[in-house]
Amino acid sequence: LNREQLIDFHDLLIERKVERTGYLIISTDKGLAGSYNSSIFKSTRLMIQQDHESTEEYTIISIGETLAHDLQKHDIPVEHIVPDLSDQPSFEDVRGLVSLIIEYYRNGEFDELYVCYNHHINAISSEFRAEKMLPLSDLDTDETKQRAVEYAFEPTKEDILEVLLPQYAESLIYGAIIDAKASEHASRMTAMKSATDNAQDLIKRLSLEQNRIRQGAITQELTEIVSDASAL
Repeated sequence: LNREQLIDFHDLLIERKVERTGYLIISTDKGLAGSYNSSIFKSTRLMIQQDHESTEEYTIISIGETLAHDLQKHDIPVEHIVPDLSDQPSFEDVRGLVSLIIEYYRNGEFDELYVCYNHHINAISSEFRAEKMLPLSDLDTDETKQRAVEYAFEPTKEDILEVLLPQYAESLIYGAIIDAKASEHASRMTAMKSATDNAQDLIKRLSLEQNRIRQGAITQELTEIVSDASAL
């Protein structure tokens, strides 16, 4: 099947007129992760301000309460909040959320979906990404060999796509969540290493200062003893 044939069978492939855009924003509820949440907030807020003139033009779903509350403080409404996502989320942990997103799309709550998150590059680097996940548009059918053969499907093509395409969309969204979690853990590791290094430097400086003060006190006492002995 080529893309045109696939579109005939499933609504997740149909490019609709965009009247409302959906955003799934992946952040964290926990702190001690450096600028992880603040960088997502700044990038998301800038993107919303540049791309939309009214709150009627978008729907936001937020993973993480902190970011959602920050957006709401700046008059950016959040439709749905997912708090306390596991540090190592399984697909079962996010299945309900992903199913809700696909249901929103199919019911016309929004006409396209972008997933916004910090993409993990390495232990000290990440970058903000806003990737379009719905409608599905990255199906590479160009490499499909055209064969003049009619295949018999059991069950039907429609039934197969009804199962496979939602699962494919779910896997894309879940993959973005896992990517974001990797970035979060790397950011937290870097922040904790920096905090540990700074604490060790502070301990060294304070130890030197303490030794100077103690040495000064000892020197003062010895001077006084010598002065008293001389006076006698």
